[in-house]
Amino acid sequence: MIFSAIDIGSNAGRLLVSTVYEFNGNPVTEKITLVRVPLRLGFDVFDKGFVSQKKIDMIIRTFETYNQLLSVYQPVDFVACCTEAMREASNSLEIIERVKRETGVDLIIIDGDKEAAIISKSENTNLRKVHDHSLYIDVGGGSTEISWFEHDVLKATRSFKIGTIRLLLDNVPHSDWDEMKHWIQDLRKEDLPINCICSGGNINKLTKLYGNREKNSLTYSQLVEGHEFLEGYPIEYRIETLGLRADRADVIVPAAIIFKKLMKWGNIHEIQAPKIGLADGLIAELYKQHKGRPSLLD
Repeated sequence: MIFSAIDIGSNAGRLLVSTVYEFNGNPVTEKITLVRVPLRLGFDVFDKGFVSQKKIDMIIRTFETYNQLLSVYQPVDFVACCTEAMREASNSLEIIERVKRETGVDLIIIDGDKEAAIISKSENTNLRKVHDHSLYIDVGGGSTEISWFEHDVLKATRSFKIGTIRLLLDNVPHSDWDEMKHWIQDLRKEDLPINCICSGGNINKLTKLYGNREKNSLTYSQLVEGHEFLEGYPIEYRIETLGLRADRADVIVPAAIIFKKLMKWGNIHEIQAPKIGLADGLIAELYKQHKGRPSLLD
């Protein structure tokens, strides 16, 4: 069956259309198409506190385009959610009302803890879990979501207001870093072997550039090497020589900083980057709803 999800993030909007099937009793998503639009709402919100009229117009045009694609793929169901930038925007309700009025789409704001939980429920065929304990980390433009699992049972989840765009705007106080550090260190007191599963476009690109492509894995030393290399060159070089998109070339360095800190504080030697994210998790939760099972979207 085909399902679809729209994720309006702090850096980009994404429409994901996927086939869903079951494996070992769990829904697994396989991407059919992904359409990404660099809305970059965080540069408005984390600097001025609201989304500008120009960006609102971009959101409307994006949803109009997404509606056209949905009419072609005709998914069984779809959901549209937004995250940190819209959580903070003073005019978020105005935007949601305009999206509904002009495009017919119900746009839902989800809180950070629910976002973390949904992301951690994402599954795909590239995901390898060899240990009993798993740590899921998703770094976005406005926030970082972390979830801790024991034997596939969610034990703890937190959302921190630390993201790539916030770092570029120098909008992350030391107290937020300290909070994240103490939380993950407390979580890792026993230093058990873990599956560390990371999501987001930046970690996918870092893994592709500097990690093991076959395993979709990245070691701490590879991340340090990649960060040092990227930080040593201007954004223009990253675009022209490395082939990064303009809206990736600036945020990839602060993303590397966040992942480096988390790996160091959590004593994590290697991570997996299996190309999963909020949209995959949303689709999995839609599938559960369709089957009449408990869902985080209920």
